[in-house]
Amino acid sequence: MMRKPQKISLNIGRSVDIILNRLTPFEKEVLRATCEIKPGQVRTYKWVAQRIGRPKAQRAVGQALKKNPLPFLIPCHRVVGSREKIGGYALGTKLKKKLLDFEQELIVGRKSSGSKKIRE
Repeated sequence: MMRKPQKISLNIGRSVDIILNRLTPFEKEVLRATCEIKPGQVRTYKWVAQRIGRPKAQRAVGQALKKNPLPFLIPCHRVVGSREKIGGYALGTKLKKKLLDFEQELIVGRKSSGSKKIRE
């Protein structure tokens, strides 16, 4: 039996129907909260955990983000560790850093040297 696709807002003025049948309700909540993070912004795993009402679930948030089926549409690269540590990324931390730098320079219009640095 096919389940009805769920809408996820991508924070770019559009929503898409994404079939998330293989994800748990917790993982879906994490991905929805992640979609609230605007281009050029970063939030911590703790922020996501608090946003979904599970303030002690930072590690579980990281595990849920690993299962992101659409990492270029659902911006899990914008979630970082505490103290501006880059944290993990399913596609590699080098790519995560490049995506964050790209957003800072091109979308937000800031130079990397003048903005808050994310450490690897």
